[in-house]
Amino acid sequence: MTTTSKELTVDVIVIGAGPTGENVADRAVQGGLSVAVVESELVGGECSYWACMPTKALLRDAAALRAARALPAAGQAVTGTLDPAAVFARRNSFASDWNDAGQVEWLTGAGIKLVRGHGRITGTRAVTVTDSDGTTTNLEARQAVVVSTGSSSLIPPIPGLDEARPWTNREAAGATSVPGRLAIIGGGVVGAEMATAFSALGSQVTLISRTRLLPSVEEFAGEQVADALRTYGVTLHLDAGATEVRRDDGGEVRVTLSDGTEVTADEVLVATGRVPNTKDLGLEHVGLEPGSWLKVDDALAVVDDSGQLEDGWLYAAGDVNHRALLTHHGKYQARALGDLIAARARGEEPDLSTWGRHAATADERATTQVIFTDPEVVAVGHSAESAEAAGIEVGVVDYDLGSVSGASLHADGYRGQARMVIDEQRKILVGFTAVGPDIAELLHAATIAIVGEVPLDRLWHAVPAYPTISEIWLRLLETAGRDRWV
Repeated sequence: MTTTSKELTVDVIVIGAGPTGENVADRAVQGGLSVAVVESELVGGECSYWACMPTKALLRDAAALRAARALPAAGQAVTGTLDPAAVFARRNSFASDWNDAGQVEWLTGAGIKLVRGHGRITGTRAVTVTDSDGTTTNLEARQAVVVSTGSSSLIPPIPGLDEARPWTNREAAGATSVPGRLAIIGGGVVGAEMATAFSALGSQVTLISRTRLLPSVEEFAGEQVADALRTYGVTLHLDAGATEVRRDDGGEVRVTLSDGTEVTADEVLVATGRVPNTKDLGLEHVGLEPGSWLKVDDALAVVDDSGQLEDGWLYAAGDVNHRALLTHHGKYQARALGDLIAARARGEEPDLSTWGRHAATADERATTQVIFTDPEVVAVGHSAESAEAAGIEVGVVDYDLGSVSGASLHADGYRGQARMVIDEQRKILVGFTAVGPDIAELLHAATIAIVGEVPLDRLWHAVPAYPTISEIWLRLLETAGRDRWV
């Protein structure tokens, strides 16, 4: 087969057209630079088609149904169960039916060049892209190459797992039918959210985890989610790992656990972590290990073990740099990085001071997360444990979220909890975690308080409207005691 080759020179090459890559490109273009984005799959990336948007669409109907049933009159008006076909149809609309035409149109409108195909770094500021038809495009960057290739599901080395044809987050997000029995290996965010979604859709779900549920957040939050999942009929095997998986000739999957228990299911979903999409990226050409996470400095420039890489032209943003594996933090990094590259192209020194324009300080001090289980979990900044590990003089204040007037109005039998983590020396909030139904929108108030380093005695003057769930802020401050900061 005859192949053709093209040449293209731009200021910035971005490998990966997910939300992170799109935002790097957009900010660089707004800074006056020309940009080419390389994408081997769908423009819009994992979040648009196999993670954030479609999975939250799977969860939303169940959350709405639960909210209605938590009220006496509304509960009487709601009959029947969820229609999986209708849920999947709405999910499909949020995934744009796995068609990226709209995203491509946005790129074009933003003045960004799209190059389809698999990109590999082939030298200093050089990337070769090979399309599915064998056509190659040799790209050269005047200023920078940015890697934003994201991550993929980790398939752990459990005997028989590969042969059992497991689901990953992609198969779960794109499911077209509901398995009668679903085994989930992994008790993190993906495992807990998909247990919530598929149990609501009618699956008999069994979740298996070597750790407690949701080990990355405060323990009380994971415990309340675990209690709720059990109430919804999910079987939890916590502190018990899978030691063997096999699919028999009839299609059934059998999962053997470390405690000797055997779980039988129709499908098995693996949700045990992520690996970087760097295996075939050409990292060997810059002295780095293929398949590795990309270590970066404060400017998000890729560094090696010695702390530097020649000329500092290679950057990494999003999951691939392992700073914060969350879409919104990848986009946050991208905005800072696109501006930084443009500033350096103009000969300006970037502002990498704490909370500076080109810094990604929030990755370390104010990482935000919403876990869309039922109940929801929100967290920003430190947990009590991580604050102590960071050497902070920690104060912890807890309050029963269900006793707040707005929560009792929101749903009968409302159950939840909130925690403030305080830096006692600086008298500021450094962490906040809450668990409860429909609390996602509480998070940003905590984020602003932490990022703004608002003194706690000033927070007393932020008056929450009554009766709303936001009254939790007043109750937390009252519990801590106003004289504490005088």
